[in-house]
Amino acid sequence: MAKILAVTNQKGGVGKTTSCVNLSASLAASKQRVLLIDVDPQGNATMGSGIDKHDQQWSVYHVLTGRCDISQAIMPSLDGGYDVLGANADLTAAEVELMSMDHKESRLKDALAKVEDQYDFIMIDCPPSLNMLTINAMVAARGVIIPMQCEYYALEGLTALMETISGLRETINPDLHIEGLLRTMYDPRMTLTTEVSRQLINHFGDQVYRTVIPRNIRLAEAPSHGKPVLAYDRNSRGAVAYLALAGELVRKHDIKGLHSKSERKTGTQ
Repeated sequence: MAKILAVTNQKGGVGKTTSCVNLSASLAASKQRVLLIDVDPQGNATMGSGIDKHDQQWSVYHVLTGRCDISQAIMPSLDGGYDVLGANADLTAAEVELMSMDHKESRLKDALAKVEDQYDFIMIDCPPSLNMLTINAMVAARGVIIPMQCEYYALEGLTALMETISGLRETINPDLHIEGLLRTMYDPRMTLTTEVSRQLINHFGDQVYRTVIPRNIRLAEAPSHGKPVLAYDRNSRGAVAYLALAGELVRKHDIKGLHSKSERKTGTQ
């Protein structure tokens, strides 16, 4: 059964989509079977995976609203080695349509039940807001990865997100937990960065990933080419960092029974 992880932060501009795309590609490079689900109407994770968001016969919108089966809408990324359930502006309409549907909070979870055995990791890229799409992602997920910059306002936004996760765990999804906090756009030369990083580690301990994602021009350039950074420049600092993060996840979960012993060793080196 797949490890389903929602990548979310209600604050925008923290590297959420960048992390979802590049972690998916890095997990795939580590011999894991990966599905990336884009539930952001902007469709940036879809485009960053080399898929034209304007040219999709079926998308996550059609899956959530029952217009097609999830297996019809999944397609391979061009250069990432993982599968994609894409999104575009049509998804904005789903927010309204879902409100009048039965089991509106669990539409994505119900759809994933049909395919989750085919994957090791399912990564969900959430919109930077708390709406019915984000709730669907968090109800489907078992863990939440929180990308964040080490700055003052990031800590303020983290408090609100923690309250949201706690509320969902108490009411809808008792399995939901914080999978990890990911420090992005990290610049150790800045005093505030190192101070906020220290506070995060003091408060959250092992929930803070050891890997940090540096500011890196190659990471910023890769989406304009429709590629994960691993396919754009695998020797860049950004690519190396996301490979290290994938290694952390694989070692942490030590997913057995889905690959041969030799493949698991390859994925955890």
